[in-house]
Amino acid sequence: MNFFTIPSPSSLWTTVRPGGAFNVACSFAALWAFVKVLRMLRWRVKTTQLLGPPRTSLVYGVSRDLAMSEDSATIYERWATEYGVVYMIPSVLGQTRVVLCDPKAIAHFYARETWTYVHTPLSLVFLEESIGKGLLWAEGEAHRRQRKALTPAFSNAAIRKLTSVFYDSAYKAKGKWDTAIESSKDGDAVIEVQNWMNHISLDTVGIAGFSHDFGSLDGKPASVTEVFDTFGSNQQASAVNEVFILLASVFPIILNIPTNRQKLFKKLAVTVEQISNELLIRSRREKDVNINERGQENSIIGLLIKSEGQDTELHMSEEEVMAQMKVLLLAGYETTSISLTWALIELSRHPDIQTRLREELLAFGPDPTYDQLKANLPYLDAIVHEILRLHPPVPEFVRLAAADDVIPLSTPVRTVSGNMTDNISIAKGTLITISAAAINRSSAIWGPHAKEFKPDRWLTEDGIGGKAKEVQGHRHLLTFVDGPRTCLGKDFAIMEFKTVLSVLVKNFVFEMRDGPNTPVEVVTGILPRPRVVGESGIGVPLRVSRYE
Repeated sequence: MNFFTIPSPSSLWTTVRPGGAFNVACSFAALWAFVKVLRMLRWRVKTTQLLGPPRTSLVYGVSRDLAMSEDSATIYERWATEYGVVYMIPSVLGQTRVVLCDPKAIAHFYARETWTYVHTPLSLVFLEESIGKGLLWAEGEAHRRQRKALTPAFSNAAIRKLTSVFYDSAYKAKGKWDTAIESSKDGDAVIEVQNWMNHISLDTVGIAGFSHDFGSLDGKPASVTEVFDTFGSNQQASAVNEVFILLASVFPIILNIPTNRQKLFKKLAVTVEQISNELLIRSRREKDVNINERGQENSIIGLLIKSEGQDTELHMSEEEVMAQMKVLLLAGYETTSISLTWALIELSRHPDIQTRLREELLAFGPDPTYDQLKANLPYLDAIVHEILRLHPPVPEFVRLAAADDVIPLSTPVRTVSGNMTDNISIAKGTLITISAAAINRSSAIWGPHAKEFKPDRWLTEDGIGGKAKEVQGHRHLLTFVDGPRTCLGKDFAIMEFKTVLSVLVKNFVFEMRDGPNTPVEVVTGILPRPRVVGESGIGVPLRVSRYE
């Protein structure tokens, strides 16, 4: 008799399956819960407990209210007035976020971004899947290396050479609009300007960044714009997607569920990768010619190809190079077209401001050069920065504390215990939120007319108050953020914005199709975009006539 018969694996599994698997699952669940409790206890001890709004949902805290609001910035500002310049809000499934509305606290935060404050797990997964491990995804040393490699392409000297590209795109659009107006019996035409701003931005970033003309302004169909235009077209679906994203903030694996929006993002990622790959292959073939041409080594595509060399100090892998191309293509397309669209909307709403801008441009005479656009057209500059203040393309940022920290405040706040403090302790793992839109439009920071479109505020010494001057960022705005993650293409974007707007306003008169009080809403796309209420997709139809 064999007392030591070894059971087969299948019979062993059959024996333990009824209870063993359940016990293992329970053990893992208990371990997970234990770790979560320990982290929560540490967080409560290490983090200053602040006042804040009560949760309106057991599942979502107040996050769903913010996500569904067309103006979350106003909500953040109201809470800052009620609870102090830093406060806590209940978020998804028991999470808590610390919201910073204090200029000194925000400056401290941005100075430590990519090291102490990093992307959330959801952001990392989303960025990697959509645009790869490029400049937006990278943290710490990898971010520093990638940014340094690309910086020469965005110097003043480099952008000065690109001004003619900006003008070419603007005048190409002008020619098309002239034709549309000529064919109209009424001497004007209703033009869907947001689509045209998309075309201008896409062709400009293609030529300026990659020496490639997408031909979008010539009516050539571009797969990128087709995918972009799909976002925001179904607002009922967008509402469902907001809930989906909220849950994914706790469980990033949810992003693998093939919802319609996720399918669109995957389609966009594939489309942009195909375009980027084609441009890269073509540019590598022309590498010898490009390097021999003076200045080409400091173009975006030239620097990317140069960085592939194994012997370069700022080497980037092929994966990183591809990611940079996708980042620059998407960022250059999306943000500038949104800002230009908002500019035309605000000028249509304020015909007196539009007329004053046109008078400045006509009095100046011929098309201004790069240096003149920077220094000699103060009202154009004021309008551009007022649009960037009121309508930042990226309205909100969320980061995760990678280490314990102490954040100083310019204004003391009251804690849950009733004590006043001029600094707050932040534990590793804390979620931090900054609403750029709330800071840019805060009455406490920008004064009683903060919500109004008033370009004159940029033209007088006392137009920007003392509190606004405490905001560290380009022209005291958070539109381009600050610190290590300051937008690398900031000067590129502002110069393109000024060039295109100057050409259009000098040659055309813009009106809201249905009158100056036509309501405009914000719809959720890749980034929030304006849309005239009642229009489909991202429609912004304006009545355009020639300036005689």
